[in-house]
Amino acid sequence: MDKIVAIIDYGAGNLRSVANAVKKLGYYPTITNDRREILNVGAIILPGVGAAADTLNNLKKLGMTDAISRLIEHGRPVLAICVGLQILFTGTEEGGWHECLGVIPGIVKKLPSGLKSPHMGWNQVKQKISHPIFEGIPDGANFYFVHSFYPEPEDASVVAGTTDYGISICSIVIKGSLVATQFHPEKSGENGLKMYENFLRLN
Repeated sequence: MDKIVAIIDYGAGNLRSVANAVKKLGYYPTITNDRREILNVGAIILPGVGAAADTLNNLKKLGMTDAISRLIEHGRPVLAICVGLQILFTGTEEGGWHECLGVIPGIVKKLPSGLKSPHMGWNQVKQKISHPIFEGIPDGANFYFVHSFYPEPEDASVVAGTTDYGISICSIVIKGSLVATQFHPEKSGENGLKMYENFLRLN
């Protein structure tokens, strides 16, 4: 069980690249849309590509939203990526106002006008706390971003990393056994692979 990692398939996401990263580290990825299956694995990864509202609707159709919220509440290791991070907040301004899962109080906002959107490419992540997720990763290491919206948590204590892009953006959230990144570790070379390794060791 501990070596099996469930990658949630809701019809979008970098499923194959995430699975390849997990496999490279010696774990056994299973791509699944079965809510029962995610209850019986060592760790869960929620990838994210696309719009938050579509992601939520697809997860609801699969009966996954309640399961994801319960797993986080019960302290199961969950890694959420990009849109996977954004849907954990109270709501998002993307495409008008949409209620999200409410696991993390706060709002997902559009990047301010005047900034190139989407924010696409490599950017530094400043580590705001000491945490095992950063083991072996230098402060200020570059990770790969692709997004037009960014999270703004109400509670600053969950902000584990920030990134400067005209404004200071929350780029990593940590709450208990939940780790959520605005960037894509699976597209971020050795530092991204190291972050996956550190997450899987948290289990």
